[in-house]
Amino acid sequence: MTPIKVAVIMGGFSSEQSISMESGATVVKHLQDAGFEVFAVHIEPNQWYYLDGKNKKHRVDKGNFSFEVNSERVVPDAVFNVIHGTPGEDGYMQAYFELLGIPQTSCNFYQAALSFNKRDCLAVLKQFGVKCAQSYYLNKQTPVALEEIVKTVGFPCFVKPNRAGSSYGVTKVYQMEELQPAIDKAFEEDHQILIETALVGTEVSVGAYDKNGDVQVLLPTEIVSENDFFDYEAKYLGKSQEITPARISEEETAKAQAETARIYGLLEMSGLVRCDFILQDGEPYFLEVNTNPGLSEASIIPKQAATAGIPLAELFAQLVHNVLPQK
Repeated sequence: MTPIKVAVIMGGFSSEQSISMESGATVVKHLQDAGFEVFAVHIEPNQWYYLDGKNKKHRVDKGNFSFEVNSERVVPDAVFNVIHGTPGEDGYMQAYFELLGIPQTSCNFYQAALSFNKRDCLAVLKQFGVKCAQSYYLNKQTPVALEEIVKTVGFPCFVKPNRAGSSYGVTKVYQMEELQPAIDKAFEEDHQILIETALVGTEVSVGAYDKNGDVQVLLPTEIVSENDFFDYEAKYLGKSQEITPARISEEETAKAQAETARIYGLLEMSGLVRCDFILQDGEPYFLEVNTNPGLSEASIIPKQAATAGIPLAELFAQLVHNVLPQK
């Protein structure tokens, strides 16, 4: 039987490019272990190419997402999307593959665009009773009323880019003189920003994915940062503990898992996602949903899969089989 051809797309156009490359390497390895014919495809601003085992680049034809290997033109049967940030997590690649008719493993383009826009996603979920922090929105071209911001969200608060990941551009602000510099920093990442009341409680992250039409929710991971919050250093430079399963009560675990499953359904998600919460007074307050979460060996989802006894080869293979045409 001819093996299924899977292109693992990685890289992207954002500050998260290097993190995506680490995720991509993990996915390539485990999909190969699962018996797929795997192609590592790099998506960069000025070039798209398949990088073979000899580090030779094979240019991707964007007209049909094909590339030449051993004098044969290859069009993959499916795409495993591990681009964090634009264009893989905000809907662009999803729409592109939809137009080409090539199945891909992350959510659809509308869900990607909505969830990548933090404030739009919050606005939708609040209508369904999902608990969230008090928030204030700013666009770069609009006047900044510092006193009004403080009146709305108070101190401490978080200032963050609306459409960015890995905590790039995020600042925790405690007093007025810190607010404008934090706003300026966030605007370096995006022309829209979000300012939120700092919730007090335990931060947890919960993975979920579709398995043959049923939502599978993993055990929560507790985030304990050595820094003031779960920033880039805490996420990627060892300045945090990620404890799976989280050291929370059975009731809190059940609530976080149930809210993750509910959000997955409300947003009509597909593929693998990770929902982040603060447990405040025993209730999960939603922070954001990541539709292309980190998948390196050090990332949260692989640790949750290991705790559940799910080999990564099995998990990644499930995500591919979910999107292949049913025979």
